[in-house]
Amino acid sequence: MFDLTAKREMNHGYSDGLARGMEIVLTPLLMGGLGWLLDGWLGTGRVLAVTFGILGIIGIFTKLKIGYDRDMVSAEAGKPWTRGTTPAPPSEGSA
Repeated sequence: MFDLTAKREMNHGYSDGLARGMEIVLTPLLMGGLGWLLDGWLGTGRVLAVTFGILGIIGIFTKLKIGYDRDMVSAEAGKPWTRGTTPAPPSEGSA
């Protein structure tokens, strides 16, 4: 009647989506908050808060892009449209 495997995969997908959403929101906020604290300590206005917030945004979207590319390489491995091509495997030590 109910396919428990499909339900488990769907719930896992919701969990992954929630985790990624939290990363997208919280990373720039935490980085900006750290910059704000340093701004107050160093007396530099809002320069570090904005800079750290932007770096948080760039960092999280870079992380998501690299993870997406790695997942797509593994998902497409052995598929008919990839036969005859040898994509470079993602390096483990980078990122």
